[in-house]
Amino acid sequence: MRHVSLIVGTLVAAVTVPLAAGPAQAARPAVEITKIYYNSPGSDRGGNRSLNAEYITIRNNTKKKISLKGWTIRDKTGFRYTFGKVALKSGKKLTLHTGQGRDGTRDVYWNRRWYVWNNTGDKAYLRNDAGKLIDSCAYKGTRRGYKNC
Repeated sequence: MRHVSLIVGTLVAAVTVPLAAGPAQAARPAVEITKIYYNSPGSDRGGNRSLNAEYITIRNNTKKKISLKGWTIRDKTGFRYTFGKVALKSGKKLTLHTGQGRDGTRDVYWNRRWYVWNNTGDKAYLRNDAGKLIDSCAYKGTRRGYKNC
């Protein structure tokens, strides 16, 4: 009976140890892309209301305020937005709208006169002021018109 217990114990340990030694999940970035609304409602005629319904949202996952000055968001094509003097408070979100508007603490505006995010698929890249890639989010076009990242 001792031999059976010893064998069973050895087998359990052999199976359990490799499972516990598996790779750890990657930590969430300090600032992450949470949503891309790439297909604004209605037809794409370039009106400011339609342009502002196309947006990308980012969130601060840290417990401290982060200055976004000099940070960039760009798409695969190379359209780039550079953040001005804006800080993202702990746990808060900031939405970058494609069209024109007045920047605030929750919403900023690219001030473009045409769409950035391709309805058929694209990828967003968020980089800090040193150019380091912080987060990215890719999507393929769907009827929903947005991607939760």
